[in-house]
Amino acid sequence: MVIAVDFDGTIVENRYPEIGQERPFAIETLKMLIADRHRVILWTCREGQLLDDALNWCRERGVEFYAANRDYPEETTDNNPHFTRKLKADLFIDDRNVGGLPDWGTIYRMVSRGKQWRHLIDEAYAGMKDYAEGSIYQHSHTRTRHWWHFW
Repeated sequence: MVIAVDFDGTIVENRYPEIGQERPFAIETLKMLIADRHRVILWTCREGQLLDDALNWCRERGVEFYAANRDYPEETTDNNPHFTRKLKADLFIDDRNVGGLPDWGTIYRMVSRGKQWRHLIDEAYAGMKDYAEGSIYQHSHTRTRHWWHFW
């Protein structure tokens, strides 16, 4: 799987243009995703020296990305006339996700088990009384169609 990961606010606390403190377990999780043979791409607004600083920060902690702000390491405007920073990734991990950024342990469970947010919520509430009686967390089992129906 190709996974694009933002830097500021996701791997580290957002202190742009400085580098913030590491978010808990971000580096360990990235190492596990890479060890699981995912192609992890750094996807950030950083360019030039600021991008080099972020890459070096991660490299010093043992994280080597497949590519940065491109689909593959060798991609340039010379060898790909359609080069764009809009990546073709299977999954994007970003603090600006709808619903916010889950903790890195949850992110790893979602990726390694192929789970979505609603699956984790269903698992968490499966044994609760409110869940069984039709609480808001029973959404994946309620199939009423509405124009806003997203799942």
